[in-house]
Amino acid sequence: MATGTAGSSFTSELNRLANGGTYPAISAYQAPTAAANDYAGTTGLALIAALNKAADANRQPDDYKALGGICNELAGTTDLSPTDALRSINL
Repeated sequence: MATGTAGSSFTSELNRLANGGTYPAISAYQAPTAAANDYAGTTGLALIAALNKAADANRQPDDYKALGGICNELAGTTDLSPTDALRSINL
């Protein structure tokens, strides 16, 4: 189990989560939306939708949280930036 590395990017953190907690080789990085879908176990969803489904598979679009809110929910944190919240997730 590991958390992210200080200074990592939002894209890096999504790829770490999609890859089970370790950073993939840069050549294997996915675009943020694709990584979010892999992390959530979904396909074809927009970034916000995929992250909301990762938190609650039954959450409906009218109840989706914005980027900062959903990243903090996934991390069990409050008031962190989206990147800092994702970085704190220990997989």
